[in-house]
Amino acid sequence: MKASEQKRFDALYKKHLRALKLHGYSASTIDVYARAVRRLVNRFDCLPQQLTVEQLTEHFDELVDSHSWGTVRVDRNGLQFFWKHILKLDWQWVEMIKPPQVRTLPDVLSVPEVAQLIGAARKLRYRVFVLATYSMGLRLSETLALQVSDIDAGRHRVHIRRGKGHKDRFVPLPDLTCDALRKLWARHRHPQLLFPNPTGSPERIRQATTHMDRGGTQQAVKALVAECGIKKRFQSIPCATVWLPICLNRA
Repeated sequence: MKASEQKRFDALYKKHLRALKLHGYSASTIDVYARAVRRLVNRFDCLPQQLTVEQLTEHFDELVDSHSWGTVRVDRNGLQFFWKHILKLDWQWVEMIKPPQVRTLPDVLSVPEVAQLIGAARKLRYRVFVLATYSMGLRLSETLALQVSDIDAGRHRVHIRRGKGHKDRFVPLPDLTCDALRKLWARHRHPQLLFPNPTGSPERIRQATTHMDRGGTQQAVKALVAECGIKKRFQSIPCATVWLPICLNRA
């Protein structure tokens, strides 16, 4: 790509990132939509608006062979946004790319399997994290973002803020989960976060400005799943808690 074209693309790309942000997309969606544009431009080394329908069809033909349909679908949506909002061009050929509609049911962990995960965790924060996630049916990011003010023990509910689709909701709070969250908070006594970044001394933890690392927590849970020999995919689902108290009483 010529220097002048690269400069034009950089301006378009910057505009793309800003438009995605202003349309209210999450950081993860912005990342994958932007990556779709970079992938296309890197392949043909020219401005996107210079590509023909045949080149675009060829791009997706190769993408289907090398990536999952999930990636194909995300790239299609990302490029569609770019064409519509940044290039202001019609997206007629989008009908050529139709990922199959596959409906699958998630694997569901049994109560004993959840208890096994909690029992295998060596650190209290991970034991409470797994319990809170499963007993309240939360997503990983929702559990990590929980704050002290979100817990309404009197009404036995938790306020989940900006969940999927940036929507708030209330979820039931089991007594066991409430007790576990209290036990965890008593360890660090952070004024806001229930799962603060555990780096450093207790005083530094109380002053943490971020919650536990998402990637680190995800890897820790995957390690627990592997250690327990569970072959199911890790899912966030509501579950009963009658098997779990003995697992949480360890120091």
